[in-house]
Amino acid sequence: MTTSEQPAITLPAAREIIALHTAAVAAGPSSTAPLADDVLGWARVNHFYNASLWAEEDLARRQKALDAEIVANKRAIDRFNQARNDAIERIDEWLLSALGLVDASSIGSLTPRSTQQAGARLNSETAGSMVDRMSIMALKIEAMRLQTLRSDVDEAHLAACRERLTRLRQQRDDLGDCYDELLADSAAGRAYFKVYRQFKMYNDPRLNPALVVENTAKP
Repeated sequence: MTTSEQPAITLPAAREIIALHTAAVAAGPSSTAPLADDVLGWARVNHFYNASLWAEEDLARRQKALDAEIVANKRAIDRFNQARNDAIERIDEWLLSALGLVDASSIGSLTPRSTQQAGARLNSETAGSMVDRMSIMALKIEAMRLQTLRSDVDEAHLAACRERLTRLRQQRDDLGDCYDELLADSAAGRAYFKVYRQFKMYNDPRLNPALVVENTAKP
């Protein structure tokens, strides 16, 4: 098979990602993270942890809760945020592998090696980060949609929320267009992005200064 006869790379389009998020929102909260064995699976995992974060963030802002409950919320937020970022990295690894823009032997390492074409521009935001942002937009859209259905507020509140809902949907559409363009440009050799390790320090007892002091303090 010649190069011109090679099958086109099939990558998830923004409309598929948005449909995935919409379906997850409609299904409601889940207590168990989905399993992942492909890029869409990792997008589901990412969304699960974004939804979990959203719920915990709301709870952490309660004014009448016990201090111990807020501490539990904060620790859950840290865990969920770590898992959310891990899923973003998996999404980028899958997409870059499909695009042939990362050395396969370096996948999973701390420093995956890019294999971009000469002259390709480096995109500062990764496709995985865009998927993550679309997930958050799905949660915002649903939360704002519910505001437009309230019967305990005045018309001014409802009108403002309807306007915000329209803007949020437009923002997600624009983001989806940027995602599709990045993948198209990357497939054509015009652009590339990298797997960026987040190196979250606050969860690591070796790197968080407060934890270092706590763990080395004399009893």
